[in-house]
Amino acid sequence: MNRPLSAGAPAFDPGAEAGRATAAILHDTLHGTHRGVVVDSPPGAGKSTLVVRAALELAGAGRPLMVIAQTNAQVDDLVLRLAEKAPDLPVGRLHSSDTDPYDKALDDLGHVRKSSKAADLAGLGVVISTAAKWAHVKTTEPWTHAIVDEAYQMRSDALLAVAGLFERALFVGDPGQLDPFSIVGADQWAGLSYDPSASAVSTLLAHNPELPQHRLPVSWRLPASAAPLVSDAFYPYTPFRSGTDHGDRRLSFGVPSDGSGPDRVLDEAAASGWGLLELPARHTPRTDPEAVGAVAQVVRRLLDRGGAAVSERSPDPVPLTADRVAVGTAHRDQAAAVRAALAGLGVTGVAVDTANRLQGREFDVTVVLHPLSGRPDATAFHLETGRLCVLASRHRHACVVVCREGVADLLDQHPSTEPVQLGVTVKFPDGWEANHAVLAHLTEHRVRYRG
Repeated sequence: MNRPLSAGAPAFDPGAEAGRATAAILHDTLHGTHRGVVVDSPPGAGKSTLVVRAALELAGAGRPLMVIAQTNAQVDDLVLRLAEKAPDLPVGRLHSSDTDPYDKALDDLGHVRKSSKAADLAGLGVVISTAAKWAHVKTTEPWTHAIVDEAYQMRSDALLAVAGLFERALFVGDPGQLDPFSIVGADQWAGLSYDPSASAVSTLLAHNPELPQHRLPVSWRLPASAAPLVSDAFYPYTPFRSGTDHGDRRLSFGVPSDGSGPDRVLDEAAASGWGLLELPARHTPRTDPEAVGAVAQVVRRLLDRGGAAVSERSPDPVPLTADRVAVGTAHRDQAAAVRAALAGLGVTGVAVDTANRLQGREFDVTVVLHPLSGRPDATAFHLETGRLCVLASRHRHACVVVCREGVADLLDQHPSTEPVQLGVTVKFPDGWEANHAVLAHLTEHRVRYRG
């Protein structure tokens, strides 16, 4: 967290800190004696960069490597990143037999071999696929190394299905993001050492507590205005700092405010990094038309006012375009309602999706419909720590939250009542506490909206 340094304290050098952490991770991965290495990465800390670098180091050392990601989009992104860093490295893209199973951009890469059969990719230095596809691969000669990307979003049963394919592995993921998804209830396994719904990392460490654990200490995405809040609220035991300082990034508008709620909250967010547009308290349907309309108006005004961003990437102002803006919601029907409202205002090109689908993505400005806005209750789904963490950590410059008044009272009326189960590690901070922490900070940047 970027706090004033005491007299005589050495200045914090984010590049040096990140470099030291990466060197230690690579040393344990290439030269350590343990079968696994775990790396915790906060939002925007360079997780994908680490995965690519580790893959290149292992390939350069002549160690056959399989890379396991959780979605096809993640796999294709890693292939493209490897191609950019090492255009001559032969890479295998193991895909499904479905129609259109991979990004067609891979067809332009001559050194990338694509196949639905692992045998066709034998002998390549790096082979990349999803955990679901790897689970169907049979081999008598395991890969020397594996890298598991987004390891906290991988269920332990998925890890068990592929564990026989490699001898050693590097597990990289973000412990603050959403837990692994399961379409069935898992209460019958809670507390057991073989709980299939638990994350791959938590199960791995429960059985192998001696494995080296590292963390990336710097977020290169979150600005200095956001890193302290996100770190304190969601990563109390693995704190991190922003790679930039106050003043390194600036967001400005070419068109002055018209005095409306959306314009005033945008000015507040541009100045402080955060803005809360608060609507009058009311219990509403999930797709609250007034709140959805307010979200759409904020986005419309954000684009109309000619926003421009200055950052360490560019000292000259860069226009804030629709593709650098996202809207985050808790539910798919809310996202659909926002898309329709934006279309009605003539806005296209803005990413509008749920926290699950925005996970791992990065934008300059985000607009969030608070998960508890207008609700009569606070369910476990809406209090899930990872959901709020994802929504609050996608931005490089500013985050605007749209919410109805009364969430603090709602939280106090609905304290967590989840049963405590033997053998299950209690998550800390829980969603109730994290929501209170974020809301208390947002209240300092509140603009009231009356429609």
